[in-house]
Amino acid sequence: MTVLELQQVTKTFGSGRTKVEALKETNFRANKKELIAIIGPSGSGKSTFLTIVGGLLSPTSGEVILNGKTISGMVERERSQVRLGEIGFVLQASNLVPFLTVDKQMKLLDQVKKGNMDNKELKQLYDDLGIEELRKKYPADLSGGERQRVAIAKALYTNPSIILADEPTASLDSDRAYEVMELLKHETKSKETTTIVVTHDIRLTEYCDKVYKMTDGILTLEGNGDE
Repeated sequence: MTVLELQQVTKTFGSGRTKVEALKETNFRANKKELIAIIGPSGSGKSTFLTIVGGLLSPTSGEVILNGKTISGMVERERSQVRLGEIGFVLQASNLVPFLTVDKQMKLLDQVKKGNMDNKELKQLYDDLGIEELRKKYPADLSGGERQRVAIAKALYTNPSIILADEPTASLDSDRAYEVMELLKHETKSKETTTIVVTHDIRLTEYCDKVYKMTDGILTLEGNGDE
């Protein structure tokens, strides 16, 4: 089942001599239960791609379709509702509120969105991620790997249909990076969501169902995967 589709999407910044084609014409499809990597160096267009997919930027042309809805033509207020209801973000800097415990990070989400996990589901999520014993701790009391696991829990807690992870392992050592990717893979399959990981670390691609390479704004499917 197709969750996300980009049809002839482009993104241009500036005009005239300052014009930059950050994303050249792109067609892309992501299905339920797929873990997809977008790899490429800094400045290749990976972040532009992710911000367009996440509804943070509108494309210059083309359509972004999420669960059958064209979000690229929506105004910001409508896109913010889509982000809240459909998309979970896992960022490089974990994005945790410093003065809230792990449990209260989740409770904060309950104030802005309905339909989140119930207590039983949250307990199972904590167990899956190995953070049950961290529930009463603050972000400053956690290691880098623990903070990333809590960030994944926050992203999954709202039952999103798609998870967007921007360099989620950049600040971690190799063992912790592999651990985070294993967790993302497990949660993608068990929760039947779709996960897109933007990274420059090609070692992480072994965990993914599909790997795309971004070069100078051009997205190319690597290997023998079918788009």
